[in-house]
Amino acid sequence: MTKKKETIINVSLIVALLVVLYVMEHTIPSTAMIFTVLKKGAIYALVAVSMNLLNGFTGLFSLGQAGFMLLGAYTYGILTIPAEQREFVYMYYDGGIIHFSVPVVVALVAAGIVAAAFAYLIGLPVLRLKSDYLAIATLGFAEIIRAIFQWDKLGPVTNGSNLLKSYPTFKSVLFPFIVSGICIAVIVMLINSTYGRAFKAIRDDEVAAEAMGINLAHHKRIAFVVSSFFAGISGALLAMYQTTIQASMFKSAMTYEILLIVVIGGIGSVTGSCLSSFLFIILSEWLLRFLDSDMYIGDFHVPLLRAGFRKVVFSVIIMIIVLFFRKGIMGTKEFSVRGIYNFFTRKKKAAKGGDSND
Repeated sequence: MTKKKETIINVSLIVALLVVLYVMEHTIPSTAMIFTVLKKGAIYALVAVSMNLLNGFTGLFSLGQAGFMLLGAYTYGILTIPAEQREFVYMYYDGGIIHFSVPVVVALVAAGIVAAAFAYLIGLPVLRLKSDYLAIATLGFAEIIRAIFQWDKLGPVTNGSNLLKSYPTFKSVLFPFIVSGICIAVIVMLINSTYGRAFKAIRDDEVAAEAMGINLAHHKRIAFVVSSFFAGISGALLAMYQTTIQASMFKSAMTYEILLIVVIGGIGSVTGSCLSSFLFIILSEWLLRFLDSDMYIGDFHVPLLRAGFRKVVFSVIIMIIVLFFRKGIMGTKEFSVRGIYNFFTRKKKAAKGGDSND
């Protein structure tokens, strides 16, 4: 298959997906659970791929993703609340100190830039650490940021421990798909560039990578900043999805969920992270919801079905996946048109070879 033909097929599939989503939006009620899954799945796919860039492709074990999402979410909310609504949102802080708003696209980019700027500053000291120490340092950063944003002294900017609301949200499922798709495409291009090969070399063997002339500190910092930039954008998308922002939402459990998605999909696989994001949301938000409700068959009460049982079953499913798919669903492989074409080509050649031998 030629590269031109592969590109045409890829573009055609993307266009077909967007058309299907558009048709679904205009034929299925907007309250349908499928749209919750699609919107949240697209957002989690972006943050999972951004985390995989760091953990899977560069070998840096970071647990600060929730903190960078918080920075992105707050940056977006603060910059897009209409001026006439600020006195109602910042009612405890005399309308706040910011009295302007910017377009949604500008705010999304600003969300990524603020997260990246913090990542650069944090990365200067913490990227000297390795393994568990780096994970603890970045997790501590996320918890500190969450506490600081609820501090009353910052209330005129962050609204303290109160909600940020009345900012623009997305009504169409196409918006998170388009934004996440563009961002993931940029990450894929980075992974396939010389920088991406340097990241993989650092992951495989730092000593050998340094011996080949790779500047470890510089490339680690790039990976950390780029990962945080896209985590910030995903935080802004999550804010748009949830319609309100509060720092208490961005707990360490959110980072663990994202890490779980990366592990299930395959550490070092972009398509694996995307697939596992939707799988995670489908199971946790939709298919297993009935387990949290009491169920009666006649007068018989079905045992175990009660609030919280969904989490138990979900944990068991995760354990089974981890036990039987230790490298995740995709491992380090990627789903691609070229890969499918090569697979069927090999099968066809093997079949012909078998026929000739007969």
